[in-house]
Amino acid sequence: MARNVAKAGLLKAVWNRTAIVAETLSKELKVNHAATPSELANQVDVVLTCVSTDDDLLSVIEAMLPGLTSISIVIDHSTVSAETARKVAVMVKGSGAEFLDAPVSGGVEGAKNGTLAIMVGGPIESLNQVMAVLEAMSSRIVHMGDVGAGQATKAINQIMCAGINQAVTEALAFGAAQGVNLEKAIDIISQGAAGNWFLDKRGLTMVNGVFTPGFKLALHQKDLKICSEMAEKLGVNLPITQITSQEYAQLIQQGYGDEDISALYRLKRQ
Repeated sequence: MARNVAKAGLLKAVWNRTAIVAETLSKELKVNHAATPSELANQVDVVLTCVSTDDDLLSVIEAMLPGLTSISIVIDHSTVSAETARKVAVMVKGSGAEFLDAPVSGGVEGAKNGTLAIMVGGPIESLNQVMAVLEAMSSRIVHMGDVGAGQATKAINQIMCAGINQAVTEALAFGAAQGVNLEKAIDIISQGAAGNWFLDKRGLTMVNGVFTPGFKLALHQKDLKICSEMAEKLGVNLPITQITSQEYAQLIQQGYGDEDISALYRLKRQ
């Protein structure tokens, strides 16, 4: 994502919790390497964040606050709860800045190719100001509403991903049990009513025992826990989400947490 922003001529500085990552990228892209989130915020008008968990985001934003000004706009691409997004917005606005929650979808391929889908929550005026930055990383940007609406939409996405993962891995395991040529099956099914992104991008790799991320299974489980917590507060049942989370837990226990979510096929093919 940073490389695509740099390609558009819009990247000025980078920071990472693992310093060597930022140092290496700063040399590659010929941009500044900030020592702290606050220093980074002080150098730019727009700050993009993307971390793994709600606590990570709160920690990074807390460290960033002294560097924010009234012209700063913070855009978060992490997958966190809508509640955390709203909490961060209050923190950021306390420093006079604006905040957009803008989770993304499209996998590693979308990030590399600049074709991510971005779902945005927050002031439309702020979104209009940063549109050029987001367009450098994406093929589709939709304003979903107030802060938290982006994360609420991403939660829908993550639940759908769980269901699609279940359907594709189960179906291909069923095909394997019948002795069907799965490469041919994937080719023809991809062109019909059951065709989908996951089957197209992960079908052949999973049936060949390759589970390189992709999207890490442990991170998707984290996201599904967020979805479950949101659903519990709403009094909504998410049975597919719960089953997927339980099966992910088995795979994590077996040491497969860093593999792609298509590693669910490991269980199904048994």
